[in-house]
Amino acid sequence: MSNLRFMRTFAAVARYGSFASAAEHLAMTQSAVSMQMRALEEEFDHPLFDRVGRSVALNAMGRLLLPHAEQLLAQYQTMRTLAAGIESTAGPVTIGAVESAVSALARAVSQIKHAQPHLEILIQTARSIELTAKLDAGEIDCAVLVEPSGRRPAGVRWTPLYREPLVLLASSALKSSSVAKLLETERFLRFDRTQRTGALIDRAVRRQHVKVSDFLELSSIEGIVALVRQRVGVAVVPMLRSASWAHEDALRVIPLPGVTEQRSIGLLERTRHDNAGITTAIAQQVMAQG
Repeated sequence: MSNLRFMRTFAAVARYGSFASAAEHLAMTQSAVSMQMRALEEEFDHPLFDRVGRSVALNAMGRLLLPHAEQLLAQYQTMRTLAAGIESTAGPVTIGAVESAVSALARAVSQIKHAQPHLEILIQTARSIELTAKLDAGEIDCAVLVEPSGRRPAGVRWTPLYREPLVLLASSALKSSSVAKLLETERFLRFDRTQRTGALIDRAVRRQHVKVSDFLELSSIEGIVALVRQRVGVAVVPMLRSASWAHEDALRVIPLPGVTEQRSIGLLERTRHDNAGITTAIAQQVMAQG
């Protein structure tokens, strides 16, 4: 069990880029994270990280081992799901999700289906506000979406799954290291401001105190990223949990100075419904992906 905890911590450090951030997301102390990673490096007899100041990045060995650690964690979560004994009569289950969360959700559902092939689980995609309406109308059992603002109505439950920091994406061909300079001089590719993510991005951009040159506004994060790769412009987007942008030669991922907000992705469901056992297992599986 200790090794599993170390693997979960290892995956979190790889995702969040520092021991401090991983500790925050795992509700641990930074010293505990550091101790676990030293123990893991001793066990494998090889460094797993390149350490630069307070930041860390996976070295070649760490990148080689990370997929195996994630697979091990997912398999363990599947074992827990099997032990929980989801009833064979449960389902069918319809889950709504925002497009940018489908990858993590689909992997979790695939693991659940592998453990319980009899389950009928359908994933539908829509915007967060549309998913909330579908849940209210009883058209879906739960929704994986961006956390709604304000108070939630009675009779619904919110389970946080993971958080995504906002970053500036730029082409690697652009040499400026200043976020303000890139926002001022390059065409700005904006995410749809009518959506919750777009509103969060808009607030973050205004905090940079620069005037951006809006070029287009899209409702697809991956569509925006594809245009950044082609050097059409720069964009502020959430660092998607499933994204490999930081390892792409064509992209630069730059933290936003002075911005602490993160996009919170979670599972929204009615407090009581017939498929609560399945939706709980799926939420646990998503969180286990680290």
